[in-house]
Amino acid sequence: MAYIELNNDRPGIGGLLAYRPDTARPLGELAEVLLRGPSDLSRGERELIATHVSELNSCNFCASSHAAFAAAQLPADHVRSAKLNALLDIAAAVAESGRAVTPELVAKAKEEGASDLEVHDTVLIAAAFCMLNRYVDGLGTWAPEDPAVYATMAQHFVKGGYAGMV
Repeated sequence: MAYIELNNDRPGIGGLLAYRPDTARPLGELAEVLLRGPSDLSRGERELIATHVSELNSCNFCASSHAAFAAAQLPADHVRSAKLNALLDIAAAVAESGRAVTPELVAKAKEEGASDLEVHDTVLIAAAFCMLNRYVDGLGTWAPEDPAVYATMAQHFVKGGYAGMV
C-alpha cells in the first residue's frame, strides 16, 4: 500500500504516474530517450544498466521490471562484454555518488572500447534511475511478486515505449 492515496491500483511507478499525469509525461519522455533513443548501446544493454542500478538501490519493482525489459530485448545467448561490465562499474559508482565516478573507471571503460557517448549515457541512465528508484520506494509503492507480470509489462514497453506510460 502506497504511503499516499493514489486512487489507482497500479504497481510501482505506474501508480505514481497515473496519480500525477503532468509529471508522467516528462518522466516518460526522459525514459524514452535514455532507454530507447539513439545510442551506441543497445536497448537491452541500457535496460541492464537500469536494472543494475535498481538492484544496487534495492528497488524491487524497478529491478524486476527492467530485468524483464532487458531479457525481452537481448538475445538468449547474450554474454556481457568487458565494455558493458566496465560501464556497469561506472553505473554502480553513480549509484553510490556521482563523485564516486573516477577517471580510472572512465579510462577502463574506454580501454574496453566505450565511446564518450556510451560513458555519458551510462552516467545519465544511472543518475536517472537513482531518482526513479527513490521516487518509487520513497512513496511506498507495491511490486508484484509474479515474474509473469513483468514479462507481460516487457512486451508492452518493448513494443510501445515509455513516452505514453500513463
